Amino acid sequence: MTFRIVGLSHKTAPIELREKLAFDGAQLGPALGQLHALPGVAEALIVSTCNRTELYCEVAADRAPEPVAWLAEQRNLVAAELKPHLYQFEDEQAVRHALRVASGLDSLVVGEPQILGQLKDAYRAAVDAGTVGKLLNRLMQFSFATAKLVRSETEIGHSPVSVAYTAVKLAQQIHGDLAARAALLIGAGDTITLVANHLSAAHIGRLVIANRSFANARQLAERVHGVAVELHALPQELARADVVVTSTASQQPIVTCAMVESALRARAHDPMFIVDLAVPRDVEASAGALDDVYLYSVDDLEHVVAANMQLRAESAAQAEQMIHLQVRDYMDWLKVQDASATINAFRARGEALRNAELEKARARLTRGDDPAAVLDALAHGLTNKLLHHPTARLRQAGGDQQWLRAARDMLGLDGE
Repeated sequence: MTFRIVGLSHKTAPIELREKLAFDGAQLGPALGQLHALPGVAEALIVSTCNRTELYCEVAADRAPEPVAWLAEQRNLVAAELKPHLYQFEDEQAVRHALRVASGLDSLVVGEPQILGQLKDAYRAAVDAGTVGKLLNRLMQFSFATAKLVRSETEIGHSPVSVAYTAVKLAQQIHGDLAARAALLIGAGDTITLVANHLSAAHIGRLVIANRSFANARQLAERVHGVAVELHALPQELARADVVVTSTASQQPIVTCAMVESALRARAHDPMFIVDLAVPRDVEASAGALDDVYLYSVDDLEHVVAANMQLRAESAAQAEQMIHLQVRDYMDWLKVQDASATINAFRARGEALRNAELEKARARLTRGDDPAAVLDALAHGLTNKLLHHPTARLRQAGGDQQWLRAARDMLGLDGE
């Protein structure tokens, strides 16, 4: 079997393509079932976030499926459109990639902690779908443990550098002191919660949370001393918002260009700063062309956060060394699993031969044959059958001294 990761990320594909391949919570279960049902796929897990869509699979080497074709079919795309943006890792490289993703080393903002929670969610979804087995179970446990080790043993997560933090810093660059400004946050998940906390710490004047679930909006608003509103109140709240940050799981834009244009008229064209952290996007891209609108997508933030990468470069180098050791440990465990399968098969074969010879011996004893002769035949027959295959292979090896030395070591003949 081969462990394979196929995917694309913010490093290889634009947001226009990534949003087409995103799987929301309702789609994930059926997609896992379909992926797992492909010929040759023994285990499957799908990681789908704003910045990446990745397939983690254990596949039979001689029956490997075509994941590119499967991904393309899922979203009615042409496979040729995807291939230039996809990466593929196998076995040790795939393990290393999984551990780097979990530790935040492959994230838009190096060391950000959100990806670990997203990876855990992906793992739980695969467990619920019944598509995870021994290999992926062990890999996920290694990934989670490695991420915890990196975070506790390095400074990679200590400085407040994240997409959420960067969004707030940009708002401050555009509007200056936020104490007299109003912010509208659309959504109530982890990303919006981080943005809300950073805005609260920056002493934002008014903080409004809009969400499809009003109860979730109210719960978050209470924690950050904000105000919760229903989604239908968006047009009115947009007109009052100097800062808008949105991150939902909607498959269609929530904020249209017309809504933003109307809000600008009501604001007498006082500038609006909008950050769309959702994939698929929550804000119609055409809104970015309006005067007095500063619209940033996830991809736009990549250029902004580049300046902050140096802050974590030293910690990232330490983390890479730790990941190298963890990968080696995992691969050692994997080798033991391969050896265990061979050992179990060898022992099972020995047990089958023993049982067959015992059955013959019992039959002869039942007929009244001499017990000594039966025992002698039992030992002779069992010895011949156990040694037949190894002896035949040794003869076939001929003069291959390297193979013969390995065989002598395996059979315990080195001292003889």
